[in-house]
Amino acid sequence: MATLLLALFALAACETTGIGSLGGSGENRAERLARAGEHAEAAGMYMGLAVDASGSERDRLTLLAVEQYLDAGDVVRARSATAGVARPMTGPLVPLWSTNEAAFHLFSGDPDLALNLLEPLSREPLTRRDRLRVEALRADAWIQKQDPARAVELMMQRETWIDDRRGIEQNRARLWQGLLVSNPTVLRNYAEFSFDPVVKGWLSIGSLAASTGQQGVGWSNGVIRWREQNPGHPANSLLDNFEVPETMLLDYPRQIALLLPLTGSAASAGKAVQNGFLGAYFATASGLDDRQSLRIYDVNLAGGASAAYAAAVEDGAEFVVGPLLKRSVNELANDILVPVPVLTLNYLPDDTLAPPGLYQFALAPEDEAISAAQRALNDGYARGVALVPNNSWGRRLLSSFTTEFEGLGGRLLDYRTYTPGKQDFSNEIENLMGLTGSVRRYQRLRANIGAPVQFDPRRRNDTDFIFLATDAAAGRLLKAQLKFHYSGDIPVYSTSAVNALDGRSNSDMNGIMFADTPWVVDPQPWIEHLPAQFGEYWPEERRLARLHAMGYDAYNLIASLYAVRGGVMTEIDGATGKLFLDVNGRVHRRLAWAQFQRGEVIALPDQEVVGGPILDISEDGQVIEPDAADESPWETGTQEL
Repeated sequence: MATLLLALFALAACETTGIGSLGGSGENRAERLARAGEHAEAAGMYMGLAVDASGSERDRLTLLAVEQYLDAGDVVRARSATAGVARPMTGPLVPLWSTNEAAFHLFSGDPDLALNLLEPLSREPLTRRDRLRVEALRADAWIQKQDPARAVELMMQRETWIDDRRGIEQNRARLWQGLLVSNPTVLRNYAEFSFDPVVKGWLSIGSLAASTGQQGVGWSNGVIRWREQNPGHPANSLLDNFEVPETMLLDYPRQIALLLPLTGSAASAGKAVQNGFLGAYFATASGLDDRQSLRIYDVNLAGGASAAYAAAVEDGAEFVVGPLLKRSVNELANDILVPVPVLTLNYLPDDTLAPPGLYQFALAPEDEAISAAQRALNDGYARGVALVPNNSWGRRLLSSFTTEFEGLGGRLLDYRTYTPGKQDFSNEIENLMGLTGSVRRYQRLRANIGAPVQFDPRRRNDTDFIFLATDAAAGRLLKAQLKFHYSGDIPVYSTSAVNALDGRSNSDMNGIMFADTPWVVDPQPWIEHLPAQFGEYWPEERRLARLHAMGYDAYNLIASLYAVRGGVMTEIDGATGKLFLDVNGRVHRRLAWAQFQRGEVIALPDQEVVGGPILDISEDGQVIEPDAADESPWETGTQEL
C-alpha cells in the first residue's frame, strides 16, 4: 500500500503549491520543481530556504519540504525533517502539519489514525490547496480501509473544487490508481449495492481492471460492454488512453481444449496446471458476450498426445492448450501439421523446428538464469563467478547465464561444478574463490620458516558476485560454507529452485537473491488473493504453486495468440512473469525477484530492463562451456516435466 500511496502522491503533487504569497524566487523554483514531479529536489530546496529563515516561516518551509519528501516516497528524510517542527495548535500551518502526519500513518498502513487527523479538517474552512490535499488523503485512507465507494464519492466531490482540465484529469487518474489496487470482489460488491450511476460505473470498471490487470480478452470485451452501458461516464476519458485493438476485441476462440496428464505418475502436476487454468477461465469466460466452452482431455486415457489432440479437433476445438510433458510435446510436434493452433506447456528441443501454429510455453530455468544475469548487471556488478551442479540442468543454466551476462558487457571470471548430494563443498568453493593458492603460499612459507605463523586465508578480490545454481537442500549447505570460506559478504544470485516452498525456515540462506514467479513471491494486485485461495482449496499442491501460475497464464495467453495469428504479441503481465513471444513461437518470461531475509522471502523492487553493455570492452564476450562431468542425480522438487 505504500507503493500505491507514493503513486497517488505523484499524481496529486502537480495540484499543490506553497502556502501563502510570501515566497520569493527560491520558493517559486521549489514549487516549479514540485509541479514537474522533481519532489526530492524540491524538498532539498525548501530545506535550504528553511535554514535561512526563522520562527513560523522556518516551520512553514520545513513542512513544505516534508510534504515533498513524502511525495518522493522518502519517509525517512521526511520523518527526520518534521522532528524539528513543533505541532502547531492554531493558524495556517495546522492543515500542512496534519496532512503530513496523516500521510505518515498511511505509509504505515494505519488509515484510522490518518482519518482521526483528516476528518476534523474536512469540516473546517480551508484554502483550496489544503482542501484538495485533505480530500485526496481521505480517499486514500478509505481505499486502505476497503471502502472504495466512499473513496469514489470523496474524489467526485474533490473534482468540483478543481477549475482546470488538467487538474480534473489528475484527480480521475488518482482515483483510478486507488481502484486498481482494491480487491476486485469488494469493488464488485459495492457496485451491486450502489444507487448512484457514476459511483456504480467507477466501481464496476475498477473491478474489471483490478481483476484482469487491464489485459486479455476479458478486459477488452468488458471495456466495450461498459462503454455501451456508461456512455457519459467520466471514466471514459481515462479509457481513451488505453490501447484496445477494436478489430480484435471479439476475436477469441469459442471452444478450447486442455490436454493434460490427469492420471499416471505426472497426475499431480497435471491437476495443478488444470486448477490454475480453470481459475483464469472462470474469472474471464463468464464475462464474455459469447461464452467459451472448455473440454479437458486426459492425455494418458486418450492414448497419447497426438490422439488427444485429434479428438479435440474433431470435437470442434478452435484452440488447444497442452500437452505438458516433454515427451508428449515431442510426440505432438512430430506427428501432426497443427490444423488448429496449439500452445504446448513445455519446450521442444532447441534443434527441433516447430510446425506453424504450434506455440511453446514453459517454466524454463534458462529464463531465470538470463534474469539473474540482467539483475546482477543492473545492480552494478560487472564481474562474477558461478557455482553450478555437474548435470545437464546446471550446464544449461551456466550456458544461458554466461551468454546473457557477457553479451551485455559483463565478464564471468571463473566457474566450478559440484556434485549434488554431497555435504562438503570445500574443495569447489576454495578453488572458485582462490583460497587454494592462498593456502599453498602459507604452506610454502611455513616450510621455509620451519615454524607456525599466523595465517588468515585471503579469497580472490576481483569478483563482484556469485551466480549459484542450486536447490534448497544444497543451497543451505553452500551458503553456510561460502560464509565459512570468507565469502559470505559477496552478493549471491540464484533461481527459483532455491525456494522450495516446503514451509521450512530459510535462515541458512539469508541474503540469497533469486528469480521466481510473481505468483509465488510478489503477486500483482489483480491476482494477489489467488495464491492464498489456491493454498486453502488444494493444500496438497502447496509446492506446485508455480504450476497454478502456469495454468493461469496459459489461459490468458490463448486470446493473444489466437488474435495475432503468428504476428507480434503484446507483452502480458502474467502470474509467471512478464510474457513475450519470440520469432520461433516460444513464450519467454521476465521474472520477479526476491531475497531471503531473516528466514523469510521478501520481494525486491523491479529494475529497468538492461538496455546494453555497461562496460566499454575491447573483446567480444565468449560463452564459457562447462567441462565434461559425470551426470549426478538432482534430487529436488524442481525436476523438469
